[in-house]
Amino acid sequence: MITRLKVSTQARVELRDITAQVEEAVKASGVKGGLCYVFVPHTTAGILINENADPDVGRDILAQLERMVPERGSYSHREGNAPAHVKACLVGSSQVLPVEEGRLVLGTWQGIFLCEFDGPRQRTVMVKVLGDRG
Repeated sequence: MITRLKVSTQARVELRDITAQVEEAVKASGVKGGLCYVFVPHTTAGILINENADPDVGRDILAQLERMVPERGSYSHREGNAPAHVKACLVGSSQVLPVEEGRLVLGTWQGIFLCEFDGPRQRTVMVKVLGDRG
């Protein structure tokens, strides 16, 4: 079964910590050991794993992405959200995490983030947990 998380974003560009929601999906799956696949089916959003203890890290990531792919640039895509598509390509649309003893295996400071690059929007994040239930 795939769990679909609904995530509302509040800004044009932001990182939303979804670690707790993904952990809940893992718990509900009953899987004790295996893998958790997290995927965002949007072309202007991404999924990343990074520090969730210090919010400055997220701000630095977004600031660096903006320097690399500025909002105002020479883009052919006429819809006005070309930078969002490029940033989503750089970040990627999925992550795979190990599951051990029924829990996500993350580093001490790690969290899972939905990266919004064309918000605010209502996004869907799909979570699939595979593995042993016993």
